[in-house]
This record gives sequence, C-alpha cells and structure tokens, in this order.
Amino acid sequence: MRRRRIVVAVAFAVVAVAAFVSGTAVVIASKRAPQPVVHSPARTVALDCHSAALGGSLPAIVYLPADYSSSTKPYPVVYFLHGLPAGPDSYKENTFVAGAVATAKQRAIVVASQGARNTNSDREYLDWSPTENWPVAIAHDLPSCVDAHYNTIRNRYGRALVGLSAGGYGAFNIGLRNLAPFGAVESWSGYFVATDPTGYHVLKLGSSTANANARVPTGSDLKAQTTTWPSLIDFYVGLQDSRFLAMNRAFDAALTVSRVSHLFKVYPGGHSGALWRAQAPAWLTMALRFLAAGARH
Repeated sequence: MRRRRIVVAVAFAVVAVAAFVSGTAVVIASKRAPQPVVHSPARTVALDCHSAALGGSLPAIVYLPADYSSSTKPYPVVYFLHGLPAGPDSYKENTFVAGAVATAKQRAIVVASQGARNTNSDREYLDWSPTENWPVAIAHDLPSCVDAHYNTIRNRYGRALVGLSAGGYGAFNIGLRNLAPFGAVESWSGYFVATDPTGYHVLKLGSSTANANARVPTGSDLKAQTTTWPSLIDFYVGLQDSRFLAMNRAFDAALTVSRVSHLFKVYPGGHSGALWRAQAPAWLTMALRFLAAGARH
C-alpha cells in the first residue's frame, strides 16, 4: 500500500475536486488495502451461479444467519463487492460483513460475489464484452440465482448493494444505474471513476460512451431514477484517506446540486479495514432498516 506525505495529500485534494467536477483525468493512489477479517456466526455456503454475462459462472459465498429457515418469512439480502486489485478467491475474505450484521442484530443474508477472475485483476466491475459484463452479472444474474436458491425478499426492498474501495465504486456505478433491483446502495471508502490496475490513472476505454459508463452517474438522469425508485444512497470516507477524500466530497456536492437525496459522512481514519469494521454494523443497519420500511409501504 502506497502512502503519500501530508503535504502531497493536501495538494492532491485540491486537484481531485476540480478534476472530478470538470471530468479531467485524476492521478489516484493505489486502491488495494488489507481486507478486515472477522469470523461470523453465520453459516457459510458456497454458491456457483450461472451467469451468461460472464460467459458461464459467477461464484459467491452466501452467509446465512443463524436463524435461517426456508419456512419462515423471507430475508433481505446484502450483496457485497470486494476491493480491487484482487484475485479469484478474494471474495471469500469478507466474513466481517456477515459478522457485522449479526453484531447489529439484523436479520439478513449476506452474499459476497467474485469480482476478479485472475490474480491481481482490476476489472473495475465494468462491461468489457458480451462474456465479461459485470454490471449485468451483479444486477441481474446474481440476484436471480440467490432468489432461486434461498428464502429471500424478491424485490428491490429485499436487496442492498454495498462495497468497499473499488467495490464501493462498483456498487455505486452499477447500483445507481440499476435502482429497480436495489433499494439501498452504499459505498465505503469508494471512488467515482474507474482507474487502471495500479490505481494511479483514470481508465481510457476507447470511446466517449465507454468512458461515460465508467463514471458514476449524477445529475438529472439520476434524479429522475430516484424519483421513480426511491432509494437509500449512502457513502462515507476516512478523513485521512488522501486518495479518495476529495473525490467523495466532490461527489457529495454534485448530488446536492442535483437534489439527489443521499447521506455522506467523513470519519476519522484512513483507507483501512479498521474503519470498515468500525462502521459496518451501523451502515448495514441503515440499509436494512430502509429496506424494511420500504417493504412495509
């Protein structure tokens, strides 16, 4: 994990705000951070979902709560996206999310899906080809598979899409374009435009359309979506996260200008597992309570 001196971080913060608003390429530090490891009381089940969007399959780990039963009332599902660059087994490292649900005494299934096919891969949860379309795989194939196998609430008020770091970017870029299947979308220490595998430069994908699809939406289109699909849109970042603090503040400002309802918080801490562990119970509770309230109306 690369670290920058404070004086450099201050300069970067000024550049990043202006760059995000103007659409200029931004130099960004490495995204990968140690994944927090907390053992969960949930029952862990491996699930291999068919995904035409990924050319065959999408593996996932399903964390079933201790009281899970197929005969009781259905459960909401938290779909969790891990950080990048990563390897094909990195999705198995996020037991702390299920542990946080249990700690918060919330009733939910947690599904952590694969986000990298190869070692040190950084595909940014984007649409690369007809057989590597991560947005369709996550927004359609994965929920369809989980709903077919488990006792779930099978509508948007039964689904939250959450991610950390690059997974936070993926959750927002996919979730804010697909609010019909997801009632709650959260980004933990995420960012808002796709970067290359080193995390240093904004991706150039060869066309204006592809580049636009790699930038998390704001503006009138998102406002229209949230009017049709009332949603929880929440995100946070660490005060000492020199990589992404300025970008998060700029995105908060952009949503405010567009009058998109959202919650944004800055907490003491860096781009680290300690921050994610500390905030996970409260932020998962917010998402699940919002879903439960929506389901009642």
